[in-house]
Amino acid sequence: MGKFSARLSRSVAEFGPICLGIDPSETELGNFDLPDSAAGAREYGLRLVNAATGLIGIVKPQIGFFERFGSLGYQALEEVITAARDASLLVIADAKRGDIGTTMLGYAQGWFGDDSPLRSDALTVSGYLGPSSLAETLDHALDVQAGLFLLAATSNPEAGELQKGMIGSQTVASRAIELASEIGRGEIGVVIGATQDLEEFGIGRVKESDIGIPILAPGFGAQGALLENLESIFGASSGRVIAAMSRELTRGGAAKLVRNIEKAKEKL
Repeated sequence: MGKFSARLSRSVAEFGPICLGIDPSETELGNFDLPDSAAGAREYGLRLVNAATGLIGIVKPQIGFFERFGSLGYQALEEVITAARDASLLVIADAKRGDIGTTMLGYAQGWFGDDSPLRSDALTVSGYLGPSSLAETLDHALDVQAGLFLLAATSNPEAGELQKGMIGSQTVASRAIELASEIGRGEIGVVIGATQDLEEFGIGRVKESDIGIPILAPGFGAQGALLENLESIFGASSGRVIAAMSRELTRGGAAKLVRNIEKAKEKL
């Protein structure tokens, strides 16, 4: 199977950097004429996996939109993840887990376990409880050749209230990038929103030099960032970017999904 970083590089080389977000919100399910239920979320996810296959290489299920349906939602998620992996798509589980070390290890075992129906290639995590809270999770991820994406400068408008905060001479966002680089051995990336002013977050160095680790970048499409501006947004690190998109690609429902993906790829 190989390391996550190697699998990611191969996927981007073959299909490009677009990552399709699987976000079965009530609105999205309605746009696809599907019921707001676990069954609807399952069908939505499977349609997106089918559309992505052969066009893009990465999908990112938003776990909260499945979790809202309880155990049936998780069953639907398991089927969507299995279908994606069977189609040779990389799966980034967007769960943003963050807890003490032993609890984080439990999450890692659930999302990366060989026999787990939730097995994914990577998981989004929060470092708010401190670097040591990620140690066991990272060790487990490395053992099973999975990856992590550490929240740094997220795309939501209010993110700066915490992420621009200072730790000594650097911002929280800057420290997150530094931490991922220090401990990740190339297998931890960071989440940096494409809609954010990197200088304001104290991470202008992302544009100035290649930071050497993957960047999961939400914010393209419906949130306002343009794919054609990817290089100008991320500069020297643009080759590390995974451009996460959802609503821009699903706009118009199932009938337009494949064409929307094709049009997005043409912008790169």
